[in-house]
Amino acid sequence: MSDLDLSTDESRVSYGIGRQLGDQLRDNPPPGVDLEAVIVGIRDAFAAQESRVSAEDLNASFAVIRQRMQARAQAEAEAAAAEGRAYLEENAKREGVTVLASGLQYEVLADGEGAKPSRDDSVRTHYHGTLINGTVFDSSYQRGQPAEFPVSGVIAGWTEALQLMNAGSKWRLHVPSELAYGAQNIGSIPAHSVLVFDVELLEVL
Repeated sequence: MSDLDLSTDESRVSYGIGRQLGDQLRDNPPPGVDLEAVIVGIRDAFAAQESRVSAEDLNASFAVIRQRMQARAQAEAEAAAAEGRAYLEENAKREGVTVLASGLQYEVLADGEGAKPSRDDSVRTHYHGTLINGTVFDSSYQRGQPAEFPVSGVIAGWTEALQLMNAGSKWRLHVPSELAYGAQNIGSIPAHSVLVFDVELLEVL
């Protein structure tokens, strides 16, 4: 709306509330969501008007939509799991890739000569994490600041790999979802995602 006045704190906060709701609907949209109906519902509720839909009909429709969303999520999870398995199967064939009994795969990008950490140690690392399609979800390199954490305080794939690395080493990890976040959606990481990390072990603390 070109005539919308956003010059006051109140109007900006009001707009921000709408933006937050819009972000939520965009990022996790119910099937067939009708934005105009959403706006009417907000207006009616704010004005304390009687609902245009009975509670019984609302509950029934919510149940239908929940079932559709669950079916969609299940299909997406199965597709992601299959894609991850295919990626790991092909990646395991590449020269220089080591496959451990747990399913973790790694490549040595640079050898170090420092100490190997134990599970009880903490470490300082630089890392760059992507999905298998190359999408970056976390990177200490991009932040320009190494990360420090306990070896036992990270995903299982990292905990296993760090104990095999000498300080000064840099490895590329290909982490099965079972050694990462499994069936959980974590931020921008979808459920059942295989994760790829370049990990530089700077120091054992």
